[in-house]
Amino acid sequence: MTDETDDKPEAKPDDKPAGQTEAKTEAKTEAKTEAKTEAKPGPYDLVVIGSGPGGYVAAIRAAQLGLRVACIERESLGGICLNWGCIPTKALLRSAEVLETFHHAKDFGIIVGDVKPDFGAIIARSRGIADKVSKGVAFLFKKNKIDSIAGTAKLLPRAASPGGGNWRTASTGAPLQVEVTASTGKRVFEAKHVILATGARARSLPGIELDDKRIIEYRKAMTLPEQPKSMVVLGAGAIGVEFASFYRALGTEVTIVEFMPRLVPNEDPEISKELGRAFTKRGIKTLVDHKLTSAKNTGKGVVITVEPKGVPGAPSRDAAAAAITLEADILLVAVGVAANTENLGLEAHKVALDKGYIKVDGENRCGDNLWAIGDVIGRGLAHVASAEGVFVAEKIAGVHAEPVRYDAIPACTYCSPEIASVGLTEEKAKAQNVPVKVGKFPFTALAKARAAGDTTGFVKVLWHAETGALVGAHLIGPAVTDLIAELTLAKTTEVNAESLVYTIHAHPTFAETIKGATEAALGHAIDL
Repeated sequence: MTDETDDKPEAKPDDKPAGQTEAKTEAKTEAKTEAKTEAKPGPYDLVVIGSGPGGYVAAIRAAQLGLRVACIERESLGGICLNWGCIPTKALLRSAEVLETFHHAKDFGIIVGDVKPDFGAIIARSRGIADKVSKGVAFLFKKNKIDSIAGTAKLLPRAASPGGGNWRTASTGAPLQVEVTASTGKRVFEAKHVILATGARARSLPGIELDDKRIIEYRKAMTLPEQPKSMVVLGAGAIGVEFASFYRALGTEVTIVEFMPRLVPNEDPEISKELGRAFTKRGIKTLVDHKLTSAKNTGKGVVITVEPKGVPGAPSRDAAAAAITLEADILLVAVGVAANTENLGLEAHKVALDKGYIKVDGENRCGDNLWAIGDVIGRGLAHVASAEGVFVAEKIAGVHAEPVRYDAIPACTYCSPEIASVGLTEEKAKAQNVPVKVGKFPFTALAKARAAGDTTGFVKVLWHAETGALVGAHLIGPAVTDLIAELTLAKTTEVNAESLVYTIHAHPTFAETIKGATEAALGHAIDL
C-alpha cells in the first residue's frame, strides 16, 4: 500500500530507561478520520459504509471500473484490521520475535548484554505503523477519486417496492439514502447501491463486565500503559493465542483458559497438540475444557474463578468442587466478536439477521441494491472481506465477477509457532467420506529449519485418494503463514499431488516441507 509519508523519518522514543517510554494514548489513535475530499452533490453509483479490508477494497475496485464512489467511516480509515487488528498486532508480535531472537543469541554464537523490552516503545511503534497504513488508504482513495466521508452512517427508509416490499422479486428503482452524522451535523447522500462493510467488535460473556482497566478486550491490550506482570487470557482462538504469545515473550506470566477441549479448536487436532507442547515449553499455562464463572476487579488486579465443564449428566457440585481461583494483573477477554449492525437502519429495508449477522444470498445481496461483506456477515477474515469486496464491486459494475471460493480460504494465526491451514481437516474429511492420502513432514527433518534454529512443528497435507486434488493442509512452524499460499493456489487451481511433487522447490527453503509432506502422502518420501 502506497503511503506518501513513508519517506519521513519515524519519531524516536524519548531517551528513557527500558519500559518507561510513554505509549501514544488510545484517545489519540482513535481520532476520527477527516474527509479527504468534499462530497459532491448528486447520487453516487456506490456508497460503501465502512473502510476496513472489505470496504476500502470494494470502493477502490468500483472506482477502477468507472463508478462514482464514496466511503463512509466513523473512525480511522482502514477499519479495525488496519488500525486495531491485523497490522498493529503483527507489529507487536514482530517486536516479541526480535526480543526472543536476542534471548537465544548465544545459540547462534552471538554474545549480547542484558536485553529488556521497552514496553512503551513497542506499543508506540505498533500505533505508528497503524497510523501510516491508515494514511495509505487515504492516499489510495485520493488517487482513485473516491470521496472519503467521516461520520456515522444510517440507511433511511425509502418508498415501498411494487412487489410488496420483496426486494428479491421487484426493485423500486429509487436511490438509497444514507444519513451521515458527524461533528459538523447531519448530511444525506444518495446512492444507486450501498455496500455494508461495518465489521465487528469484541464481545464479552454474560456476567463479565469489561472495564478497560483490569478486565479488557483486544483493543485495550494493544495500548496498556505498562506491561502487566501476569495475565489470564480467556479464549484460545487466534486473538487469544496471539496475545498470549506476545505477552509471554515480553516476560509476562500467562495463563490461557479455553472452554473447548483444546487450543485453537477450529484447527486440526494435531495442530492443537503441537501448539500446546510449544506453549508449555515457553512457560504458558493452559486450562482447556474449563469455563470462567466469575471475575472481579480488586483494584490491584483481577480474581478469576474457573471450573471444569464437567461430564454431561454429572452433578454440578463436582465441577464446583474442582474450581480454580486465579489471580492476575489483567484478564483479557478474547471470546469472539459481534457484528456491527446496530443503528444502521436495517429494519426499514427488511434486512434479515442470523445470530446478529446480516444474512445475504449467494451474491452477497441483503436488500434491493443493498449488499453486505466481511465480518458483518460472519466470515471473520480480512482477506475474505477483500475478496467479497472485489466480487460485489464487479457485480455492481456489470463486469465478470469471479465468485469467492469459500472452500479454499487460508486461515493464519501469528503466534509463536505460527499456524496456517486451508481446506478440510482429516476429521472432517472422514466425516464427509472423502478418501484421502495423508502426509506429514516435520521441520526437524528440514536442513533450512536446522540452519535457522527453528525446528518446531510440521506440515500436514491431505490429497484426494482418487483424484489427487488437495483436500486440506495444516501447518505449524516457521514461516507457515507465507507457505500456505502455495497450498491455497494448489487447491484453487486443482493442482494434483503429482504435479506438486514434480514442481522443483528451491533448496534450502522452508517450502521444501510442502513437497516433502506430499511425497510422504504418495508413499515415496525422500528425506524421511
